[in-house]
Amino acid sequence: MTKDKKNVNSDCTAILVGKNASMDGSTMIARDEDGHDGVKPKLFVTYPAKDHNGETFISTYNGVKVPLTEKGCRYTATPNADQSEGIWDEQGINEYNVGMSATETEFTNPRVLGYDPLVEDGIDEDSMVTLVLPYIKTAREGVVRLGGLIEKYGTGETNGIAFNDKNEIWYFETGGGHQWVAQRIPDDAYAVAPNIMCIEEIDFNNPDFFMTSSNIQTFVEVNHLNPNPQTFNFRNIFGTKDEADAYYNTPRSWYGQKLFTPDLEQEPTSQDIPFIQRANRKIAVEDVEFFLSSHYNGTPYDPFDTYASGTKDEQKKFRSVALDRNHCSCILQIRNHVAEQLAAVQWINLGFYCYSPFVPFYTNVTDTPKNYQVADNKVSLNSAYWLYKALQVVVEPHYHQFINQVNDYRDTSQSYVLGRLKKIDADAAKLSNDKITGYLTKANNDTAGNITNKTEELLSDLFKQSLLSSKYFFDRGQNL
Repeated sequence: MTKDKKNVNSDCTAILVGKNASMDGSTMIARDEDGHDGVKPKLFVTYPAKDHNGETFISTYNGVKVPLTEKGCRYTATPNADQSEGIWDEQGINEYNVGMSATETEFTNPRVLGYDPLVEDGIDEDSMVTLVLPYIKTAREGVVRLGGLIEKYGTGETNGIAFNDKNEIWYFETGGGHQWVAQRIPDDAYAVAPNIMCIEEIDFNNPDFFMTSSNIQTFVEVNHLNPNPQTFNFRNIFGTKDEADAYYNTPRSWYGQKLFTPDLEQEPTSQDIPFIQRANRKIAVEDVEFFLSSHYNGTPYDPFDTYASGTKDEQKKFRSVALDRNHCSCILQIRNHVAEQLAAVQWINLGFYCYSPFVPFYTNVTDTPKNYQVADNKVSLNSAYWLYKALQVVVEPHYHQFINQVNDYRDTSQSYVLGRLKKIDADAAKLSNDKITGYLTKANNDTAGNITNKTEELLSDLFKQSLLSSKYFFDRGQNL
């Protein structure tokens, strides 16, 4: 029996933004890595290039064995701190400026699983980034490599995976044990992906925008799986569309599209919310950050807003994007207005996303800040993961008392890092190519150090305020 991903990372939310849909012409793939276990310490690391010389990768999560014969390139990743049950690299960018985010947990319906069961020792979320990102030079190559692995080894999970380079974004979905499809996101579009199958109509005659497993059409036809044979809608054939989707998943798509395409008239529980959408404006990295940190802000469904128009039942009706089980949110941005050595930036938010800032890190580096490389099950503020998790513990019991101060801190941090990126871009452009990587490595450390200091100051201030906010506070003169 396959391991139950509901107990691992089954709560993620993703958003993809094409280069002509973004404000600065960059491609962005972004995802909140969540899980039912609200404590999953995460790291941010850089792996060096490595010639594997025929060694074999063995997953400690499910035992899958994959020979590695190629030379792997340098890449960043956000693995689990405890790797006794898998690496779970999750999200990163390689030295060729290709980003990969894996995975968005999804589910295949029982009918399909009857004909193509999940594979217990297949290619699962714990190993996907490790087995793909170091070996590709374009987003399209990522689709081809992962697709080949899924067809050969199978998978024990149903997942959505995103790839981007400076030109293209691809979204890849598995179905059953061996089937998969991938769709290129149009340059002028964005897409929101909750924990359901998202890709709809497949055009097998358009390889520029669609790729699939080699026998998916035959598989569907032979096993009579298509409820509408005149079309090939992957979501309808392979997906679930159950009541849980209507309350757990589709409202997140509804809210994302409400933010960026507000003229749309859709219901939060609709099972027919389109995957690909066009915004009514250009989308900035701040817009992506807001969505990834959101909780139905400004609607009756906001669980944090006691002054909202919603009833208590409405405020608990839908699962929000930001919630207690947030682990690590990343925006993988490939920029087109700077030199290739500076183009790739990985924005990272640890902890509870609506309290913490997104910190940008250049990925053309040889190392990462030390406090992002340490974390274990013992809470320590020397760890970036636990520092930002501590904000959640202090802020949430005093949400309305502290939220304005927290928002000021996040806004100030955002302004600071945008200025940092502009200055670093300008300074690095004056350097010779052999000095840029070292410069960016140090620049990342300085950026992270500044935000760490801001966070420690905020946490200290909020902690002291909390001490004076106890319901047991009593001034000996107050009744005299």
